[in-house]
Amino acid sequence: MALRIDETCINCDMCEPECPNEAIAFGAEIYEIAADKCTECVGHYDEPQCTLVCPIDCIEPDPELVEDKQVLQQKFNRIYQLS
Repeated sequence: MALRIDETCINCDMCEPECPNEAIAFGAEIYEIAADKCTECVGHYDEPQCTLVCPIDCIEPDPELVEDKQVLQQKFNRIYQLS
């Protein structure tokens, strides 16, 4: 599933530069993750890099966007126009 940043985000700026898909950007009040770009780092790394660097663990799976590894890989392929 895609990831999301919850309201406890402290805007520490750690996650945004770690995202290889450029899915993280500053929103109205906190950082937000664009679900259409988030592959949980599938295609790049073994685990989501944003969750590794978040000092307060405010990045979690989005229960409204359930995606398995195959779907995440397809999203990665679409983003990078791979077949």
